Amino acid sequence: MSGPDERPWPTLGRPRLADDLRALGVRPGVCLVVHCGLRQVGPLEHGPATLAGALRDVLGPAGTLLVPTQTDGNSTTSRAHLAAVAGMDGAQRDRYEAALPGWDRRTTPSQRMGALAEYVRCAPGAVRSDHPQTSFAALGPRARQLTDGHDLTCHLGERSPVGNLYAADGQILLLGAGYEACSALHLAEYRLPVPPPERDYHCFRLVDGRRVRLDFHALDLDDTDFPQVGAALDDTPFVQRGRVGRAEARLLPARAAVDFAVGWFAANRLAVRR
Repeated sequence: MSGPDERPWPTLGRPRLADDLRALGVRPGVCLVVHCGLRQVGPLEHGPATLAGALRDVLGPAGTLLVPTQTDGNSTTSRAHLAAVAGMDGAQRDRYEAALPGWDRRTTPSQRMGALAEYVRCAPGAVRSDHPQTSFAALGPRARQLTDGHDLTCHLGERSPVGNLYAADGQILLLGAGYEACSALHLAEYRLPVPPPERDYHCFRLVDGRRVRLDFHALDLDDTDFPQVGAALDDTPFVQRGRVGRAEARLLPARAAVDFAVGWFAANRLAVRR
């Protein structure tokens, strides 16, 4: 006989999730970036389509949904690549690098961004920013405004969807995900009086069906202290906390969160460097 802890959770539908999102404070007409651990939300009637539908119901026809569709499997300088080749000899590393795929804006899946991000990326009408490592996909009337102009040397700065979200006075939803996933906090790094040092990046993309190596110089972004700045953000009055389905959720105004992070990094990171 099954105990109470073994009974399956009820399947969640689109109206219930929409009610939870409204209660949290998601506004109609806003530009909203969502970082989501879908399994934390609970069993959904139609998987990620249920959550995506609820988000668009709440955002309404004037709102725009933005998700990260980032990739690091096509780069020789990413953490994932360096971990994968650790312990390989030179010949093994050469063979591994030769097999790395080139990134294609239309067809390359996101990596470790979750099922909701992939659903949105593949949805009819979605547009994706043109960056081979830190792309975003968007659905809604301001999708192109958010994703256009994603500069190769600006992963998550002013000339990226994160910078465009800030300019649009958008919102950030962390849904079953912690502050370590909050890509908007990287924008604060670009705005520091003493920005992080730059480093070399190498990755591959497809150009006319051929794999081409891209070499560029950009900021050495650091998310190791995002949980700490997140804990400080949780003490501010502008972070709304609640639940969407079974998942813990946080809703942040992008401008206030980034501005706060600039001050926090300046007081903490820069103090360590002095």
